[in-house]
Amino acid sequence: MTWPATFRVRGWILLFMVLAIPLPAQAAAALQERADQFLILVNAGYQALYRVNSEAQWAAATDVTPAHDAASEAAGKSLAAFNGNPAVIREAKMLLEHRSELRPITVRQLERVLLNAAEGPMTNPELVSARIAAETKQASVLNSFTFRLDGKPITANEIDNLLQSSTNLAGRRAVWEASKQSGPALKPGLIKLRDLRNGVARELGHQDYFALQVAGYGMTTEEIVNLQQSFMRDLKPLYLQLHTWVKHKLARKYGQPVPKRIPAHWLNNRWSQNWVGIVEGANLDPYFKDRTAEWIVKTAEQFYVGLGFLPLPASFWRASDLYPVPAGGSRKKNTHASCWHLDLDKDIRSLMSVEPNTQWFETTHHELGHGYYFMSYTRPEVPPLLRLGANPAFHEGMGELISLASGAAPYLQSVGILPADYRVDQTAFLLNDALANSVPFIFWSSGTMTHWEADIYARNLTPDQWNARWWEYVREFQGVEPPSERGEEFCDAATKTHINDTPAYYYSYAVATVLKFQFHDYIARKILRQPPQSCNYANNKAVGEFLRNIMEKGGTEDWRKVLREATGEDLSTRPMVDYFKPLLAWLQEQNKGRAIGWDD
Repeated sequence: MTWPATFRVRGWILLFMVLAIPLPAQAAAALQERADQFLILVNAGYQALYRVNSEAQWAAATDVTPAHDAASEAAGKSLAAFNGNPAVIREAKMLLEHRSELRPITVRQLERVLLNAAEGPMTNPELVSARIAAETKQASVLNSFTFRLDGKPITANEIDNLLQSSTNLAGRRAVWEASKQSGPALKPGLIKLRDLRNGVARELGHQDYFALQVAGYGMTTEEIVNLQQSFMRDLKPLYLQLHTWVKHKLARKYGQPVPKRIPAHWLNNRWSQNWVGIVEGANLDPYFKDRTAEWIVKTAEQFYVGLGFLPLPASFWRASDLYPVPAGGSRKKNTHASCWHLDLDKDIRSLMSVEPNTQWFETTHHELGHGYYFMSYTRPEVPPLLRLGANPAFHEGMGELISLASGAAPYLQSVGILPADYRVDQTAFLLNDALANSVPFIFWSSGTMTHWEADIYARNLTPDQWNARWWEYVREFQGVEPPSERGEEFCDAATKTHINDTPAYYYSYAVATVLKFQFHDYIARKILRQPPQSCNYANNKAVGEFLRNIMEKGGTEDWRKVLREATGEDLSTRPMVDYFKPLLAWLQEQNKGRAIGWDD
């Protein structure tokens, strides 16, 4: 629906107030009609204000200025005023009291109305306004922060590149410590936001902000934490073997004794979430040296076109911000890769800083997966309120699935990255899949991130314990330790973008990783009839149909039903464990005679 320029929220609110009168006993047909009329209004207003808010956020993320920050804050308040209007809340609640008399898709929309309202309930407008202002300020601090190394400015990409390339431990430590400089600047805002977010969540009866977020899965905090612990339990034998192999390899590389826990600056990722650049036989960066960033994005688009999807709209290429700010440029932008559905319709954009290397090749395939998910469920059968993934992890699961597929040797050969006569070292590729994309990531996301955020939101951990608890979890779950003690003058958790702007959400990435292997296992075994470890999706329309059947549903059905119908299974680590069975056997042979694990 295209919204007229004369749109005013106030007019819709008056209509909501008329609607929000006590429900008399009425026939189911009349009740459904009332719900339909209510949802027509809500969907139209929501989509219009979502667009305004997204455009303001986009401007603030791609060009960090006080004016853009102010516009983003104002737009956020308008959307919150609409979503959280007391009349909207009352009507949705009253209709849901009769849920058995309403169509399932109606019930799902009404439940989404209340989840949206809970993010900004106008039952307490001062609290909501304070939260939006605090989040806008926090985003500005995050996006405009200047890291420094030896007194000179250094970008996030440059930090990552140095961690990839440097073999000098003292230099690596300096770079790693530079990557943590934003924490103290972000901690005061995060303290304020923790309290504001919890206060907002409690307005509509949620225990805390973490509980509000997991409600998107139809689960409680305890249930989602238990699910994350089950992931780690299932994958622990493999992780212990990987951890042992990696610390021995890195100790040899740096000429150091083998430690119990891996020093964080030995690894090539700022948070030790992905252990990249360790497997020589899988280092493909040299093969990208003659490619351009533009080629990477176009190749990723062609991957989806080959599966039977339409090309990206022309507006994507006009409006996206895909490449790094040129050296010496004054514009500051958010460096975290993302894909945006600005109007819940045709306006799809991506914010990246693509460079010609393996990481950005896979990341670009991932981000365009979000774009094709948006395109798939943008259809009349899916109302704007339900233009989202089946649960918060489905979007990430799809992106991660295509990232996995884009790193497969047969696909890389088909696009000319690897020569046709390239001899695949299957163990090296599997080892890299595990380290760079999957297994350590589970222990970071399910372990450190989920447990720390549950502590600060659900358990109200006091700020004077934040950094100690963070490193307690890094040591416990990841088997990693800092190069020196990190006191409470630091706030190393806050250096992670999601802690600030996508809070109490990171468990979704762990669920997405498990989903990735479930979808991949089904595609490989049932559609391609190829081994999961070496299959090629390219140009297979049946693979595209499988993906489209999941994506086009949006949020219209329960995620458990969608998963079961697509794969025949409930959520399970079984395919992920099976995928890495050959690697586990190899690691056990390599680690014979070595102490396994890091227990004190």
